Parts: sequence; C-alpha cells; structure tokens
Amino acid sequence: MRRPKVMCVFAALALAAGTVFGAGQAGAATAAGEPPAEFGRDWHDPVTAAPPVEAPATRSCQVTVAQAEFRDFTPYRGGYAPPEECGDRWSKVVLRLEGNVAGRQYDRLGYLHIGGVEVLRTSTPQPSPEGITWSVEKDVTRYSDTLRREQPVEMLIGNVVNETYTGIIDVRATLTFYVAEGRTKPPATTPDRVLTLDGGNSLTTPRNSERIVAEVYATGSGGGCEEYWYLSAPEEAPYSCTTPDGPYREVQIKVDGQLAGIAAPFPTVWTGGWSNPFLWYVIPGPRAFDVKPVQYDLTPFAGRLNDGRPHRVEVSVVGVPEGRTGWSTPVNVLVWQDEGSAVVTGALTRHDNGAPANSSAYTPGSEHRLDTKGGHRLTVSGHVNTSHGRVVTTVDRMLANTSVHRWTDGEKLDALKGTWTDNETVTTDGRGPATTVRAHRTYTMEGTTTLGAGDRLRTVLALGDRADTSTERGGKRASWSRFDDAYEGDATYTANVPRDQRHAVGTSSERYRLYGTAGCYDRSLKTAQGTVTEDRLRGPFGSRACDRK
Repeated sequence: MRRPKVMCVFAALALAAGTVFGAGQAGAATAAGEPPAEFGRDWHDPVTAAPPVEAPATRSCQVTVAQAEFRDFTPYRGGYAPPEECGDRWSKVVLRLEGNVAGRQYDRLGYLHIGGVEVLRTSTPQPSPEGITWSVEKDVTRYSDTLRREQPVEMLIGNVVNETYTGIIDVRATLTFYVAEGRTKPPATTPDRVLTLDGGNSLTTPRNSERIVAEVYATGSGGGCEEYWYLSAPEEAPYSCTTPDGPYREVQIKVDGQLAGIAAPFPTVWTGGWSNPFLWYVIPGPRAFDVKPVQYDLTPFAGRLNDGRPHRVEVSVVGVPEGRTGWSTPVNVLVWQDEGSAVVTGALTRHDNGAPANSSAYTPGSEHRLDTKGGHRLTVSGHVNTSHGRVVTTVDRMLANTSVHRWTDGEKLDALKGTWTDNETVTTDGRGPATTVRAHRTYTMEGTTTLGAGDRLRTVLALGDRADTSTERGGKRASWSRFDDAYEGDATYTANVPRDQRHAVGTSSERYRLYGTAGCYDRSLKTAQGTVTEDRLRGPFGSRACDRK
C-alpha cells in the first residue's frame, strides 16, 4: 500500500531494501545452526504464535470459494454452493486463506465477501524476489445462515503490477465444514440471520428479532495519513500528517441518526508499517493478517428496528477530517429470532451519552511533543417483549486513550507511546438470573524510528493486544478468559546506499497467551535476521500445562 510522508521519507528506502532479499523457504540459518549476521537471500515464511482453529473430530467437507491471481484492482467474482454431503447444520466452519507472492511488492489489503457478507478482512506480507507463502485460518461458524444457500462470491486484494512492483498475489480460499454428530458434536449455536446494509445504509430486520449485534471491520488503511492515524498532530504542529483535533479516533454506529454504539479502533500496523519491513518479514503485527471486527450490541434498539420498516444505520470515525479518505467500515448484522413470536415489540428506555473528551497539548522545541488524552462513555438500555417474557438489555461502554508523541525537525526521530482501553459491560435481565458479560480490552504501542549516523535507519517497536472477559449469572462467575498477544521488534538497515550494502539486521518476537475456564494456550516465537530462533509451545489450548507460567 502507498505510504504517506509520515515517518518519513524512509518508506521507499525500506521497500527497496526489502526487494533484495530472497526466497520464502521454510527457514534460513548458518551451517552451525546460528542465525546469519545480517539478512540474506533466504528467510522464514511468515508465521504467527496464534493457535490454529480447533477442529472437531467429526466428518468434514471442503469447498473452494475463491482462487485468483491479483494484479490490479479487479475483483474476483464467482459462486459458492454449500456441500451437499455435509448437510446444513455444522458444529464448526473454518475459513482458510493460502497465499504466495514473489518479486517486489508492497503489503496489500484484501477482503472476501460471500453473499455480500464480509467474512474476512486481511493484508498481505511483503515478498522476497524468490517468493513466500503464508496462510490464515478463521472460525466463520457465526456466518452459517449465509453459508446454507448458494451465494455470489467477491474477493479483492488490490494490487499494482508493473516494471517496478512485480509481485502477483496468488491466493486460494477454502471453507471446511465439520458435520454435527449427535450429542457429542451438536450444531453450533449461531445467529438465525446474517444481514448486510443496502447501498443507502439501510437495514430491515425480521420483526421477531430478540437480539441484534452489528460487527464492523473498521480499518485505517490504504496509504495516506489515516493509515497512521495514531501519529496525527494538530494543524499548528510542524508534522507531516495533521488533523484539526489530533490523533483521537473513535468508531461510532448510529441508528436513525441516534448514537447506538462506540468503540476504540485497534491500532493495526501492517507489514510495511513504521518504515521498516524488516520488522515484519517473519512475524506480522497483531491482527495484520486477520482483522477482528468491532462488535456493537444493538439489542436495546430492537423494539425500534422490529417495526418492519427500513432504518438508517451509519458508521463514522470521529477525528477524521471532512473529505479525508482512508477508513473502511463494512458492516454485518447478526440477528437472533424468537421462534415463539411473529412480532417482538419493545422500546429504548435509557440513553446516556457522556460528553466526549479530547485534548491534544502541543509543546514546540528541538524535540516536539504532543500529549493526547481522549475518552467517551455511552450507556443504553431497552427491553423486548418475547414469548418467554420481557428481557431488558443494558450496554455500558467506556473508552479512553492517552499518548505521547515526540519528533524532531525533519522527523529523523519519530516516537510514540500510546494506550487505548475499551471497557464494555452487557447485562441481560429477563426470566431467570441476570447475565452480565464484561470485556476489558487494552491496546498498546510504544515505538521509535530514527535516522542516525551513517544513515542507519532503526525502528524499535512493541505492540500489545489484550482482553479480559467474564460471564456472570445471578452474580456468580460462570466463565472467564484472559488474552494477551505481545509483539516486539528491533530492525536496522543503511539507507541511501546500493542494495547490497544495506546490511540489515533485525530481531522480532511474539508471545500469544490465552487462559481461562477452557484451559490455556501459550506459544512464543523469536526471530533473528529472518530465521526462527525459538518456537516454544507451553501448552496446547484446552490443557492445563501452561497455567500461571
């Protein structure tokens, strides 16, 4: 993707450095088993520490939904049909994307739509001249309603191929359906309907909807300043990317013009990010290959949405200057229906929209500094009258962001330390004990890019993606989980010299931990100069082998 001036003039240099190096083999090391002294013509294919999707031990069927070579911005269009031999009720459905690319190319963004439903948003790694391969797995069971019928398919990984950018992106996407078998592997509990908005952002829900959740694949991307939105500075500051209100961003969803949900965007760093692809050749940043959607529980608005008429649903990103592009916000709507009712009525009974906070204090000097604090709180509550009684849903969500951005004239030093929190509590109270689901999400970024003596460009970066979730029934904890995905990288190369004199070195690491009621998973990866130096699994998911270690 095209790079903005932000973080410098370094981006084109970084890409040129990356094209020198070689094949996407299983790995590269010296004869003694040690990593090379610097990047060479061979490095490990991209890999992450995230666990594979856990597959049930049942019969399965596989369907290819897309296979294409992307050379430009022409979408692949085809058709999908469900596998007859596996029925239409599944215990799990797993999407797998496999890709390969060789030559010189930027990282590119892509999506896969089935029946208009976005089932994957992804990005690609930057290739070597001889080529790399990679894969992505995702649990898409929640889209089963869409997958039960024949559907059109559209996929696009926008690309540019010419005499300079030679990498053709070759991908294959498959779905594997795991059959539901008796009591041991019953059909998964999934939404009854999966809906999309029409061209006018219009939504019409079934009249007996009792729960409604919107998911938004929100990404700041595509080059330009919004790819690095977290580094924006107010217009009075001498920085290459400015916005009137600074770097605070918030993804909002509205129903008929009324604010219905708020969320903190995840600060995704793509595989060319922070001006240094040597950070990402082997280990991508969190979520770079599998963008997680923001979810909003719109059940408090179900009484309004169930009137049989179309309603306007709009997504916007607070802080983006009017007329500036760079954000994608496709929307899916997941609906659960009340089988015992033809029409579910209800009402929105509470709407507390706290005053948004956003301040950016700029301090000029030989090292410029921007201190940003922002936040927002929204509480909504409503009821639905179902065949099993009145159910009240209350959603309370609170966002906060703090960051310190430092840079020098010419941006030869560019540094950020930022934290984003997104805390949400959803309480459902009807017949039986009340259920409360709490999610505390924290995203962190701390990094510095410098252009120093001898034109050595160095980037040091740490990223964090964390979440604590719990479910309480009748005031007692029924389940919990703790997730922590941490990345660290440090890479350096010489700018403004011929390719064979760049002498690039770099280390990276990722530790992915998941603990909770269901057990634990803990895997660590480390790399040096494109080789994997450590791959440690402390416990497969569901075991207790890694508890508290």
